[in-house]
Amino acid sequence: MKSRLQRLLGNKKSRFSKSALTKISEGDESLPDTEVSSASSGILSHDDEDYALYYDDPYADVRDEMERLAEHDRARFATHTDANRQDQDGGHHDEEITVPWFSAYTVYMGYAMMIFWGHIHDFCAYLLGVGRYIRQQSGLPGDDLTKFAPLLKSWEHFYTRRLYTRVQDCFNRPIASNPGAHIDVLERVSADGQKSLQVLGSVDNLDTDEQRNDYRQGPYYTQTDGGAAARHCVNLGSYNYLGFADDWMATCGPDVKASLQDFGVSMASTRTEYGTTTKHRELEETVARFLGKEDAVVLNMGFNTNATTIPALVERGDLLISDELNHTSIVSGARASGAAIRIFKHNDPQHLEEILRQAIVKGKPRTRRPWNKIMVIVEGIYSMEGEYCDLKNIVRVCKKYGAYIYLDEAHSIGAMGPTGRGISEYCGVDTADIDIMMGTFTKSFGGMGGYIAASKEVIEFLREKCAGSIYHNSLSPVVCQQCLSAFKIIMGEDGTNVGKHKLQSLRDNSNYFRMKLREMGLLVMGHYDSPIMPVMLFHATKISAFSRECFKRGLAVVVVGFPAVPLLVSRARFCISAGHTREDLDRALAEIDEVADLVNLRYSKSVFG
Repeated sequence: MKSRLQRLLGNKKSRFSKSALTKISEGDESLPDTEVSSASSGILSHDDEDYALYYDDPYADVRDEMERLAEHDRARFATHTDANRQDQDGGHHDEEITVPWFSAYTVYMGYAMMIFWGHIHDFCAYLLGVGRYIRQQSGLPGDDLTKFAPLLKSWEHFYTRRLYTRVQDCFNRPIASNPGAHIDVLERVSADGQKSLQVLGSVDNLDTDEQRNDYRQGPYYTQTDGGAAARHCVNLGSYNYLGFADDWMATCGPDVKASLQDFGVSMASTRTEYGTTTKHRELEETVARFLGKEDAVVLNMGFNTNATTIPALVERGDLLISDELNHTSIVSGARASGAAIRIFKHNDPQHLEEILRQAIVKGKPRTRRPWNKIMVIVEGIYSMEGEYCDLKNIVRVCKKYGAYIYLDEAHSIGAMGPTGRGISEYCGVDTADIDIMMGTFTKSFGGMGGYIAASKEVIEFLREKCAGSIYHNSLSPVVCQQCLSAFKIIMGEDGTNVGKHKLQSLRDNSNYFRMKLREMGLLVMGHYDSPIMPVMLFHATKISAFSRECFKRGLAVVVVGFPAVPLLVSRARFCISAGHTREDLDRALAEIDEVADLVNLRYSKSVFG
């Protein structure tokens, strides 16, 4: 009978012996244990001498309320220690967002009118031969559409022309600084009704002296070193969770620049050829030690970590069970794997258990034979919802039915838990109970790429079978050093309390910002202690209105609409950083409060906003 590890690797060939497989599958008691705490909420002790010396609490006046709200969410959604809840033994705990009837009606009407008038414009342009989107003859063979198929499908092209271009100034904004708590956003202009956007460059490129003077006198006007006009904004959109972009020269910078002398920027090779350096090995060992796993492999892109690892682990004859709100990288990897896919309701362990029982009882379609293996995939923090995973109950269900669990910690590693070890530490789950741990270095660590941490046998298998390891260019050794430096700071191995302070600042800033947004009457998704705060906009028109009004006031925000989220639930998404000060957040909150009145966003108080 196959061991659990052999079933995970499946029938794919491996060069490892049966004795090695047996040794790994039975477990190695010499593995280090990861310190987890189911009682700590992740806050430093205020009686700690280091805390008092290093950390002057800027939230002393609201500390008790912040802690009460954070512990309330944690007891309900993470540890399930709230005795007042009747469903603490499992179930769908999250508070779902209900779309107000008025918003649903007006959103559908708005899209219907835009589509209707878009078709009218297209018809008139075709009839008259005049319009922004009339195809211009280039003299190339591709102009003859009787011989060449169009590159774009008609609906996709129509959506881009008539809907997306109306709001595209709210996306893809170029910046001219590091992505710290404050950023300089380059100004753009359009001469063709937003069909295309160009960087303004110098203010002298504006049409009139009045425009130039008005712009120079603006409170957020600044210039790049090259003289290009930019706007100095509070950054509420970047994944700079631990603030390494703000203090890079004082924390990671010296070691990273020194690594350039030894390795250069790129290894110009894959990991299986000449792309593995001592930095790669050191980073993998550090990741494994940080998470309490046997081994780890690092890849050069977070998206491709999921997209190439999942097809290596599962194939035809296997079953993947995925949370309905999992990231598109997981969706891409699942589709590429050839495995059968089932979806369970978001963060709902009861529904997951129903699907697992049905899959085990019924087996494969038609033949009814057992699945070769079953893998459940969840995320630590869901990036569009700001909610953390009900990991304790998910793991309980997976262990009960013998399913493997694959945990994506792109947003939670380094940002959750008392020591930054992610959602497993935060929820009090032993990492030994999680078969595959995935994460990225692009958020908390200020780098790029991703990792997989698991047993040594699984990692060796992935090094040989995962396309991200075999075919992709190796992760830059300079980025490896950035991640190593960040790990040392987070773990306190640099001899300072900087890492502890960063973790505390991120948590405090996030909880304060969430608390104040809710006090305004905004409809805020997610849980306390999560650094991601989606605020519901609902209307497509409010996407552009909110983004532009915030930009006028020196706030750089991210807005999200269809097709990234369902049609009715457009939203703004705030990402908070340890680099923000309370003064930054208070100024941002004052501006958002003003914009909320202009755009009518107080949906928790009224269906009309």
